Amino acid sequence: MRHPLDHEPGAPDHPPSWYAASVPIPPLRPRLDGDASADVCVVGGGYTGLSAALHLAEAGRKVVLLEACRVGWGASGRNGGQLHSGQRRDQAWLEHAVGRDDARRLWDLGEAAKTLVLGLVERHGIDCDLRRGLIDTVHQPRLAAGERAYAEKLRRDYGYDLVEPLDARELAAAIGTTRYHGGFRDRGAAHLHPLAFALGLAAAAEAAGVRICEATRVVRLFAADGRRRVETATGTVTADSVILAGNGYLAGLAPEVEARVMPIRNYILATEPLGERAKALIPGWEAVSDSRFVVRYWRLSGDGRMLFGGGEIYSQNDPPDVKAFVRANMLEVYPQLADVRVDYAWGGTLAVTPHRIPLIRRVSPGIYAAAGYSGQGVSIAPLAGKVIAEAIAGDTGRLDVFSRLPVPSFPGGTLLRAPLLVLAMTWFALRDRI
Repeated sequence: MRHPLDHEPGAPDHPPSWYAASVPIPPLRPRLDGDASADVCVVGGGYTGLSAALHLAEAGRKVVLLEACRVGWGASGRNGGQLHSGQRRDQAWLEHAVGRDDARRLWDLGEAAKTLVLGLVERHGIDCDLRRGLIDTVHQPRLAAGERAYAEKLRRDYGYDLVEPLDARELAAAIGTTRYHGGFRDRGAAHLHPLAFALGLAAAAEAAGVRICEATRVVRLFAADGRRRVETATGTVTADSVILAGNGYLAGLAPEVEARVMPIRNYILATEPLGERAKALIPGWEAVSDSRFVVRYWRLSGDGRMLFGGGEIYSQNDPPDVKAFVRANMLEVYPQLADVRVDYAWGGTLAVTPHRIPLIRRVSPGIYAAAGYSGQGVSIAPLAGKVIAEAIAGDTGRLDVFSRLPVPSFPGGTLLRAPLLVLAMTWFALRDRI
């Protein structure tokens, strides 16, 4: 299988998307040329790596960050921009998987993740069109009662009173479609322009002293003389610690991570600006997601476009017509948009784990990894970077909670994991429709 980076020959430039077209992109930073030494070398310039680098530099560490393409080039600059509460799996699942105490700690970490993102935006003056509010919906009538019960559980067991249950009528008024059967509004969640957020983190990290090298792909990682060496085609960084923050782009660097984290492709479109029609769709301007296992998610952009995500591919081969692929998903939800022009459509590589919970841990002495956010990266990835920075500084408390999450290997190893996941996802996609 080709490396995910080889799938997009336009690299290192940002691929075409509404995100890339709607913000100023800074000039390409110099690649690593020759040998360098650092306290910490960060591999990957997305939310995880940028947050880790920023917090380490603010703590006085010398940091070199290596990005194979451009800052925010991967999932961090192409995602749906939704800042959810909690973890990717709900609290009932976590209570069963790790016990009530760790489930509570993971809820608190999810809340800390939202607070961190909001704080970073405010502290560094990042202009990323941050807006409050997110609506979770259920796509089958039989799920509506469970959704209401979950909102009550969050209030009762976790003291989270920012959720408001919505019946089918209230939901239709909130999201402009009768396709869904209930849900809840989360006033503590939010959404933002993901690439603008990544670029703002990069600027903050550089201001704190981080050296960022773009167009610098790591080819090998090894130990030598009690330190770690990160080798690229044009140079080497020697560091005490290394953070692998490449998410779905780590192929060949860390087999123990690759066995548990699989890259998949996901797709988004942006319509033309909808003008007054936008207000009839989502009058409160919240982001929206649904309960399908192959999730659909959408929101309005600052200039009134519909940004709609839906459809996953479990290989490195994109659909022949990405616009048509995503548009079909959008029209199932909003048939009234059949006459609307689609201005942009793009895909990107994200990473999932077997249980869709993140792998955040020390994988060997001096080597840390965070990957497999499974669609929850806007909130959890910046926190993961900070948590690893804390661990390198000697405070492993929050890292230990994530390390206890059960993240098994995919069945069949790296050779068979994709075919087996396709079979499983075909079943889940069928179940979504039943």
